[in-house]
Amino acid sequence: MSTFNLSSITTAAGLYAAVSLLVLTATGCNDGSNNTTGTGGDGEKSISFAPVNTPETDSEKREILATNKVTINGTDYDTGFKTIMRSGDQSGSFGQIYDKNGSAVLATDGSPKISNDNDFASLLTGDDGKLYMVSHFESRPGAMYLTELSQDSASGELSPVQTRNLDFSHVNGGWVHCAGSVTPWGTHLGSEEYEPDAEDRDPVTGEIDGYYNAMGDYTGGDLTQLNPYDYGWQVEVKVDDFNTATVTKHYAMGRVAHELAYVMPNQKTAYISDDGTNVGLFRFEADTAADLSAGELFVARWVQTSKQNGGRADLEWISLGSATDAEIKTYLDNKITFADIFDKADPDADGACPATFTSINTTRGHECLKVKAGMEKAASRMETRRYAAILGGTTEFRKMEGITLDPDAKVMYLAMSAVERGMEDAYSVPKQSTKYDIGGNNDIRLPFNRCGVVYALDLDDNYVAKNMYGVVTGIPVTESYGADNDTQAYDPNGPFAKNKCHLDGIANPDNITFMPGYKTLIIGEDTGSGHQNDLIWSYNIESKELTRIQTTPYGSETTSPYFYPDINGWAYLMSVVQHPYGESDADQLVAGSGADKAYTGYIGPLPAMN
Repeated sequence: MSTFNLSSITTAAGLYAAVSLLVLTATGCNDGSNNTTGTGGDGEKSISFAPVNTPETDSEKREILATNKVTINGTDYDTGFKTIMRSGDQSGSFGQIYDKNGSAVLATDGSPKISNDNDFASLLTGDDGKLYMVSHFESRPGAMYLTELSQDSASGELSPVQTRNLDFSHVNGGWVHCAGSVTPWGTHLGSEEYEPDAEDRDPVTGEIDGYYNAMGDYTGGDLTQLNPYDYGWQVEVKVDDFNTATVTKHYAMGRVAHELAYVMPNQKTAYISDDGTNVGLFRFEADTAADLSAGELFVARWVQTSKQNGGRADLEWISLGSATDAEIKTYLDNKITFADIFDKADPDADGACPATFTSINTTRGHECLKVKAGMEKAASRMETRRYAAILGGTTEFRKMEGITLDPDAKVMYLAMSAVERGMEDAYSVPKQSTKYDIGGNNDIRLPFNRCGVVYALDLDDNYVAKNMYGVVTGIPVTESYGADNDTQAYDPNGPFAKNKCHLDGIANPDNITFMPGYKTLIIGEDTGSGHQNDLIWSYNIESKELTRIQTTPYGSETTSPYFYPDINGWAYLMSVVQHPYGESDADQLVAGSGADKAYTGYIGPLPAMN
């Protein structure tokens, strides 16, 4: 194992001088060691993973490489990545997309349309006492599948018994189901990401853009039957048994590009990450514990205190008001439009808005908006990000991703896939543009780092986040990703040429999960060219050890790692490998090989880790 100081790498790469980085112990790219040391003195819990090398050969870059040994409290356990199902598997047709009538959607060649965009997969116990998995497919139309699982009592291994598509017709379909979580009361809480911009809907054809128009498969191609405001919500699934599962969209929680919502142990406070450019961080406070159908929504305002190591800020919380699912559903049923909610004006040549209009900058760019009288509640939930910006919330974050919690320390972790655009100070270096801060607050003023940061947020006794600061920061090695120059770039003729972030650090962190009691944060990546092969890392929050524990094939994304400490005496680290060969290196796919089928699986089984 090689030990090095990432601050020295920063100096060598000529990165921004303001960033001071942690000293980490990590597995080197070509390190042949097969062990890593965890912490844990007498009486303390500890875990360590045998590290995985960075894929170097073509063969390694096509495989899932995973840790083969985990040491828990001093005892070694053999492990690896185990597949539960792949897209198209026939315990049912896992990932088949269906329309509103329950008919299979067909691809252009007439074959069944099978999604390879597997995302979050939860493990739940149904009311019947059986074990189930609810799986996301991040597509348009979206899909969620319910799979009954068999758990081998001797080995803990999981296998599918039967699977089926969940019916979303009563909520007019599902949309881009990204990450998710399991609520403290044992239900599945899923997301709908990248909400469509209802302002752009053509009233005659129903079209918005190519991304949205793909949803037409749900209605046989008739986009006029669709309402863009039906998409962009939190989705809760309660499982009774294989034939009975209740799907509910929680309109009270707001409509944004939901990466996920994570409910705190008090069963009332939920944090919502908003994925995209110029987005916000939201907090929902339910009126009643274990009931997300009514509550008050808040947006964070970033009050910066440092620009080092991904930045540091105090957080202020601005209320967007209270609402219920039923109140917002009435607006949806009445099919109110963007023009029913807002008046809009053009800024002048200097970027100023007319009197009585508020200047904002969100995912939709610089706008001058005014909420129409009596439409504040509709604006707060149907146009949550825009309304949050009008009230002064920070809408400058870039690619906000996973959320997890260390319940013992009351520290929440939040992944930011890249620090750029609105998170820079008034001018975006890679985009050579001021457009991301024009008309907005310019609250966040950080150095450009496309490799991303994982932040910590300290929570008070009521689970309200007080601050936000970087704890794990990616290291750019090319100017295009945030280095001052390309002198530390990998050899263009070598096996690591396509990596723009240092291979002994993170690149574009996505979903994350925490191992309570073991002081270990798991970090998954979603990176196109930061790392050629996406990785999953283990990070010990005390020792600062960063260990590579899984790699994925060309063009994949590591979606939604999620830790389950005890399911009938066994622990699992869920891991999904989305769209192999889909995000990059498509030319490496061997036609007809089936290698592009996504994987839903886990690292384990491990003994229960309560």
